[in-house]
This record gives sequence, structure tokens and C-alpha cells, in this order.
Amino acid sequence: MQPNHTLKAKIWTLLMFISIGTALAQELPKTLEWTIKGQIRKALVYIPASAKTKPTPIIFAFHGHGGTMLNMFRTRGFEKLWPEAIFICPQGLNTVGILTDPEGKKSGWVMSNQTNDNRDLQFFDAMLKTLRTDYNINNSRIYATGHSNGGGFTYLLWTTRANEFAAFAPTATAGGKLIPLLNTPKPGFHLMGEADPLVKPNWQKITYNKILRINGCTQEGSKLDSNITAYTGKNGNDFELFIHSGGHEYPKNANQPIIDFFKKYTKK
Repeated sequence: MQPNHTLKAKIWTLLMFISIGTALAQELPKTLEWTIKGQIRKALVYIPASAKTKPTPIIFAFHGHGGTMLNMFRTRGFEKLWPEAIFICPQGLNTVGILTDPEGKKSGWVMSNQTNDNRDLQFFDAMLKTLRTDYNINNSRIYATGHSNGGGFTYLLWTTRANEFAAFAPTATAGGKLIPLLNTPKPGFHLMGEADPLVKPNWQKITYNKILRINGCTQEGSKLDSNITAYTGKNGNDFELFIHSGGHEYPKNANQPIIDFFKKYTKK
């Protein structure tokens, strides 16, 4: 009987490793592709194994000008902080920058609000459509964050696609020409460096003050920690302001607060 027991144990162990390997394979990030206006568009996506069967949140994260989807994925690590959510990092195309790169030699996001002509808004629509088609998406839990130019694109989504989202978290950016179009209250999180040499803090202040107004937030906020001040908004449209002493960089200690913020809100 001993050899039979040994064989059964080996088979059980083998099946267990196969099962674990299959689960891990499902959860490794993958690159998905779309064709938008004749161009191949890509995004690096983490999809939890449960996304086919359970209502699943989505977090979109847009890199800054000159950035990559891989760097955005690695530096945010949202798949570790909220493993039940789809985490998608799209790749921008070479784009003329608003503050840098006037020749458009680096990757970025088009900031036009002309929905029918904006390749990146069409890209977003295609990504969301695919995820909704292929997975069980929780439509009340869709979120966007982005840094610098990617943060500007996050504000563009706020002005053009607000009804798709539960909350937004732009970082190191300003609304610029979009500010008059920011009229839909939504829970918001804005991150700013006090010494940002590129996107001036006073520009960012104009932007987040507009959000405080449209959200009907209290004038006085409450400190959550050394970086974050929370403001209570009307109808659950709260706002959190994360201020750090650095410049245009993104501090790693912002990852958990952004995820904590997203988890608080569902689309009404």
C-alpha cells in the first residue's frame, strides 16, 4: 500500500502546483491591443482571476509625457494594493507637449475635448468597451488617475466622461483650459508638490479650488496625515488634497492613499 499512497501524494502535489500555476498565469499582467484611427494602441493590464465571475472594479492609470505604461504599472503597484480590481495602464503615442516637447517626439496624451477627433478619448472608449464585453465589470466602481500630462488627461476624462466614473485622482497637473468645463461633481483627489517647477503650484491651486467649489466642499478641511487634507462635499462628492514638499515627481507614499480614496466611493 505504501507505493500507492506515495503515488497518490505525488499526483496530488502535481495537481496542486498546476492549479497554483494556472491561477498565477491568469493574474500576470498582459498587453492588450486595439486599433484606433489606423494606429495600434496598447495597454498593460492586470486582470484578477475572478474578473469573469465577480463584479470587478477598474482603475485606469495614465503615464506622464515621455512616460511608459510599464513604468506606470511598476511605480503604482495597484494590483498589490487592490488585487480584486482590474488595473490598466495605457500607452500614449508621440504627442506635442503643452509645457515641453514642442516637436512631439515623446509619448503623451492629446488634451483636446473634441470627442470625435481625439484619438485618446476614442482609445479610452475602446478599452472600456472591451473590458465590459470580456469581463464582469462593476460599473459603479470605475476610477482614473494620471500623472502630469496623464493627470491632465484624467481631468479631460472628468469633463467628457464623468458619468462613467466613481472618482478621479489627478497628480502633478492643472486643468488649464478645461477648468471652465469641470462642472460635474465627483469625488476627487489631487496631488501636488509644493516646489513643482513644471506645473506651477498656483496653476494647480486654481484647478483644485474649482473642484472644491463644484463639489460643494466645506471651507475647512481636516488633516488625515502630514500630507493629506480631506474636505467633505455635498452628496458624497468629497475631496482630498495631497501636498508634499517635493517637485514634479510622484511620491511612492501616495499609492495607498489613492487606493484608499477610490475604495470609499461608488458611482451614484
